[in-house]
Formats: sequence, structure tokens, C-alpha cells
Amino acid sequence: GASLQYVATAAYFGSESLPELCQHFNRQALEERDHAMKFVNYVVDAGGQVEVPAIPAPKSRFAGAEEAVKLSLDWEITVTKQINGLVDLAAKEGDHLTRQFLQWFVTEQLEEVSSMDTLLKIVRRAGPNGLLFVEDYLARKGRVGPAPAAAAE
Repeated sequence: GASLQYVATAAYFGSESLPELCQHFNRQALEERDHAMKFVNYVVDAGGQVEVPAIPAPKSRFAGAEEAVKLSLDWEITVTKQINGLVDLAAKEGDHLTRQFLQWFVTEQLEEVSSMDTLLKIVRRAGPNGLLFVEDYLARKGRVGPAPAAAAE
């Protein structure tokens, strides 16, 4: 669902001629798909049965950039709560493998919420007539939030 919502958000920004925001959300969509595949592969590796539920259509029309980014932040907060619920369930059931697997997502969600919160603050600061400043920021930084951790050698 998150991946599809980010595709719809990217398309919105693309139609608004905001290519950096479009590219940012396209990257987010790919990242979310990768996250979903991690879950699928884990369940398969653990011998479980994967059932992919129907996913509601994403929102594709927005009153402005702030609404689109706020929806994305709200989505990340919801996902964080869902992951925390899975961690709690794994702990309750004494499922140490699943708890270990989920720890990566716990850490990842901190980055996801933080970066989306930062983007929302930047969009709000720029205002509806200053989105080219947001575009410039994304073009210079390449992404919102902390730089990815360097690979250990």
C-alpha cells in the first residue's frame, strides 16, 4: 500500500512539474516495495503462507504539496505503529527470530518518519509559492534526512 501511495504521490508531483519531488517519491515507492518483499521472503523462509490482501486505491488528488507530504508522514507513523505491534506480538510469543528480523524495520522507521517530517517542515516553510526552493533543496541534497550509513569494511 505504501509503495502504491508513493507512486500516486510521485505522479501528482510530476503533473505539477516538480521533478525533484516526483523523483523523491518514486524512490520512496521502490524502497517500500523492497520492504514489502523483505516481509514476503521472511514469511516464505520461515515456512509460512503468504496472503496478499486487496489494497485500497491510493489517494491521487491533493489540494497541494503540503497535503501530499502530510499524508506520507501520517502513513509512515501508521506503519511504525504496525511494526511496533508485530514486535510486541513476537515478544509475547517468544519468537526471537521474528523479533530479530523486525529490528531492522524498527530502526528504518525512525529514519522514514524523521525524513518525511523534515520534508513536511521544508514544504511548509517554503509555502505554496515556494516549492521551487524545495526542488532546489532536493536537487542539492539528493534526499531528505541523514545520509545513508557507510558500509562497514
